[in-house]
Amino acid sequence: MSDDTGAFYVLSALLLTPGQFPSVLGDDYPDACAALGLEPWADGYGLLFGQDADGARWTVVSDDAALVGCAIAAWDCGMPYDLTPPDRTVVDSFPGWPLALAVSTPGLPEPHDPPAGESERQLLSPPAPDQWGPAQRRLGADEIAKQWALWREQVADSVTFDESARPPSEGSVARILAEAREYTRTPPPAGRVRSTPAAEGARLVRADGPGWSLAARTDDIALVLLDDKPHEVVPIGRGPELPALLHALDRMARASS
Repeated sequence: MSDDTGAFYVLSALLLTPGQFPSVLGDDYPDACAALGLEPWADGYGLLFGQDADGARWTVVSDDAALVGCAIAAWDCGMPYDLTPPDRTVVDSFPGWPLALAVSTPGLPEPHDPPAGESERQLLSPPAPDQWGPAQRRLGADEIAKQWALWREQVADSVTFDESARPPSEGSVARILAEAREYTRTPPPAGRVRSTPAAEGARLVRADGPGWSLAARTDDIALVLLDDKPHEVVPIGRGPELPALLHALDRMARASS
């Protein structure tokens, strides 16, 4: 950062680890690290999003993922936490933010990109919402995972929960299921499949592959987004095979995290 005062006001942060990373950056942890020119260390990193004294957006990378994780946990609980990583933990910085954040520092200008030439690093910017591609597809699947009940209601009338109903066996859906099954036989790169707790003892599974992203609950159906079907959510009926596949993906994700 070229700000003369050296001030950096942290507004938000995310982890970049094998089990949790901004999927806007890639299908898996190594891909996400490669997008920022980072080595995919097992301990991961923390991404700090903030502004300099002029109000410009910057993303700072810290190799102290534990410190950033503590800050995020405190914020999630509504507790204050002054996240100021020691200089020795800062491994890189980038102009801009990779995600659209509705935050700003009081007393500073509205967030804006630094002037061209202030950094040799690539300018990070969120994917254009009016376009469609891998980044938008992954972000869409993330949103479905976060708002599962809302999205599930929208397909309630078009897909059955009946165990006797088999998922479609042809088209792009069959390829996705086949590739997901292969993940359970040959584990993919770290982070390609992730699992988090859901309500009622279920698990929420997120998986990505070439041209597709999947969000599913282990006790429910799966919802898929495809590169070649812009903004369309494709439901996969539960059937007799999907439950076993989702549980296998969940076990694999938890074992590798």
